[in-house]
Amino acid sequence: MSKLLIKGRPPGKDGLVAAVSKESAGWKYVGFEVYQLQAGDTLNRSTEGNEICLVLLAGKANVRADGQLFTDIGERMSVFEDMPPYAVYIPAGGRYGVTALTELELAVCLAPGTGKYGPRLIAPSDAVVEDRGFGSMSRRVTNILPEQSEAESLLVVEVRTDGGNWSSYPPHKHDQENLPGESYLEETYYHRLNPAHGFVVQRVYNDDRSLDETMSVPDRSIVLVPEGYHPVSAPPGYDSYYLNVMAGPVRTWAFHNEPDHEWLFRTKQHRHDERE
Repeated sequence: MSKLLIKGRPPGKDGLVAAVSKESAGWKYVGFEVYQLQAGDTLNRSTEGNEICLVLLAGKANVRADGQLFTDIGERMSVFEDMPPYAVYIPAGGRYGVTALTELELAVCLAPGTGKYGPRLIAPSDAVVEDRGFGSMSRRVTNILPEQSEAESLLVVEVRTDGGNWSSYPPHKHDQENLPGESYLEETYYHRLNPAHGFVVQRVYNDDRSLDETMSVPDRSIVLVPEGYHPVSAPPGYDSYYLNVMAGPVRTWAFHNEPDHEWLFRTKQHRHDERE
């Protein structure tokens, strides 16, 4: 199995389903954990040197962070419902607790921080939702913690892609400190599928192909993107959801498209011109 693929497992201690740390990934910035909690379960953690974005993927909870309490948050019961999630931003240097009010799928997104910003609730109305691509490259993007929102390192976004479509496509990368043209951002993908017994295909590859992995990714799995391009294909009949976590030395998303596939953007412009 590829070292870039971390398959989910039945909930273990504290409901942990899958996790990656900076140490286990061999990089500097991104950590990610996902938990499956039952109603009444409580997860208590220290932030240590990380800022954190808790994303309530599905279910309801009370969240306590640095003396603040956010009660009865959460609305959707599945990541495939047509609404953004509730999330909570938590600064580095404190503790937090999550008590599940229903069955709860919880994502914990981590990156280095100093405690610059205070805790806050990120409601569905705060999210920026946009449609990207066209035709079989269409998908819906929900910006949960974009670069326009206050944070030190984290960028968090979720993407829904219909079965038969491609996403994170045409292929792009962000693995060079070469601003303003490109930023260095490590990235994780947390994949969910509908129906859950399916799979998506994700390829991670760089220009000289010293990295070139193509993976069949099952439900509740994490894919690591340390560098290179990283498109996703959802087979017909199986809708795709993924949560992206990105972080790097500069908190901005500046990407570079693979030159061989940039003609696809010109095709989009040609179709737009024909409609005009």
